[in-house]
Amino acid sequence: MGTRENQLMFGQDNRDRIHAVESSFGPSGKPLFEPGRVLIGEGRLMKMSRRGPQPKVFFLFNDVLVYGSIILNRRWHKKQKIIPLEDSQIEDLEDGIKMRNQWLIRTPRKSFYVAAASSEEKRAWIEHIEDCRSSLLRSGVCQTGSNFAKTWIPDRDSSVCMRCQEKFTVTQRRHHCRKCGFVVCGACSKQRAVIRHIHPTKWLRVCTMCHSGLATTEAQEGPRAQGGSTEKIGLDEDEVDGLSEEEEAEEQTEDHDPGTWMNSRMDPWSTYVYFKPEHSQPRI
Repeated sequence: MGTRENQLMFGQDNRDRIHAVESSFGPSGKPLFEPGRVLIGEGRLMKMSRRGPQPKVFFLFNDVLVYGSIILNRRWHKKQKIIPLEDSQIEDLEDGIKMRNQWLIRTPRKSFYVAAASSEEKRAWIEHIEDCRSSLLRSGVCQTGSNFAKTWIPDRDSSVCMRCQEKFTVTQRRHHCRKCGFVVCGACSKQRAVIRHIHPTKWLRVCTMCHSGLATTEAQEGPRAQGGSTEKIGLDEDEVDGLSEEEEAEEQTEDHDPGTWMNSRMDPWSTYVYFKPEHSQPRI
């Protein structure tokens, strides 16, 4: 079979695979097929959340990383998330006593930890993600961003507020500053700021120190900050009651350092499947 026939066959197989991924997310998922987009591989990874490690299905394309929650393995998924590869950064991590085959995925919106079933799968994921990202950047189609969300310091690493040293209790709850990722109390995180690489319009919880730093920057930049700054400030706790319930719900499910991970067993379906797309090219 000639090269052209191989390419045509691969193209059809690729469309079928992408359609299957689209269908697995049902009507709530966004369309994934685009000209030039190639599905590189798929598999299950353990993703750390505040509720503990959660199995998630991940799909690596040549330009985006897509993941979601598993309802029925290999058939039905929900809560689709799409990460442009040019807006991502991978940080390899050593194995810990309770954590194996882990690495950090940084994005402007959030940064989170994932773990593979084996060191071989971890190496494959990282290598293929980095290869795809490098191809995109070399093509000149995309440029990498420089603003990444801070990784949150895990709850268990601090029994007191990291700003005022007040001890956490049942009523004195932990919160996280979206700017620095520190664990802080409610009194030290009353202020809000728009951090545009996380969310373009939403006022997010920030600690007193970060709020003060943003105020100083805003004062120094003057009117120019209104048009082009990355962050802006100006609301306190009393002015954002309408957003507080939504934010608190989000805080309960935000991602944390996997300090409490155990060696979770991953079933055979977790195996990373690499489609060996020899004919894949970056989108142009």
